[in-house]
Amino acid sequence: MTFEIFKDSRKGRLNKISDVRGVRVGHSTIRDGKIKTGVTCIMPHDGDVFKEKLLASSYIINGYGKSLGLVQLEELGTLESPIFMTNTMSLGRVLDSSMKWMIDRYENVGDKAGAPNIIVTECNDGVINDMRGLHVKEENVLESLENIKEDFDEGSVGAGTGMISFNLKGGIGSSSRIIEIGGEDYTLGSLVLSNFGRIKDLKVEGRPIGHEMYLKSKEKREDKDKGSIIIVLATDLPLSSRQLKRLAKRATIGIGNVGSYLGHGSGDIVIAFSTANKIGESNFQEIKVLKEDLLDQAFRACADSVEESVIKSLIYSKSEITKDGKKIFSLEENLENLGIDF
Repeated sequence: MTFEIFKDSRKGRLNKISDVRGVRVGHSTIRDGKIKTGVTCIMPHDGDVFKEKLLASSYIINGYGKSLGLVQLEELGTLESPIFMTNTMSLGRVLDSSMKWMIDRYENVGDKAGAPNIIVTECNDGVINDMRGLHVKEENVLESLENIKEDFDEGSVGAGTGMISFNLKGGIGSSSRIIEIGGEDYTLGSLVLSNFGRIKDLKVEGRPIGHEMYLKSKEKREDKDKGSIIIVLATDLPLSSRQLKRLAKRATIGIGNVGSYLGHGSGDIVIAFSTANKIGESNFQEIKVLKEDLLDQAFRACADSVEESVIKSLIYSKSEITKDGKKIFSLEENLENLGIDF
């Protein structure tokens, strides 16, 4: 089955977050019996991420989550580390391992240079994965860093290996949009770790495909909209941290467009950064910032890109067996089984 979505949008070359120059993504996937989990790393630029910080912000849509590093990110408005994704109970291991990675790279970290603010995000993959086993190790964090590249895999990989979204197999999805301002092209990209929603609410480009699947299914599930989604936005538009927060808020439109109403038990977190300005160590920083009333195109691009990223996380995922032996169908297999044309 071939899926063609958002055909009229102006997308980047790969239609991934890595269309923003310098941004790369790496995965470490763990598969061994009931162990189905991993780590995903987003490297925000190809320079020195600690010494050349980026303007950034975050937006907590619904705070049912346990991510690390967002307090300082919000206070200072800068990003100084890779962004990691993993399962809920592996947050500590990923933080510890990435901190060791930073210590190996910077001799003054933890001393004269202070401690780095490393961003680690999570979703709960405990239905598919033996999360209590704490199977993510330091080697997996290092592997995700070593594997960073522009043309990365989507679907059931890395942190997305054990995720479920809209009662279907979820995971990693990414897309990008090209924005033209003042005769210049800029790129906005998004990457999601999708683990939220319920099947009867799912929409694809406005079509209530989830309701169609729900009506045809013999098993009428009335699950709550719970789980989590982590959204990372990257752009080369010169935006301030305040403007990036405004941008991050528009991710809610993309989530709503796919059918989620952001339920009580869903942890929905957005992190946004711009590669246009690098904050060095000088006493005074000169930055370029987009005029406020030109943000509309970026807002629209954000909503569209997030919406497509969620759908791509479903499209590229494969059916999976839970640790209790139940099958979680992929979007493709579920549509085929129910005889629904897409």
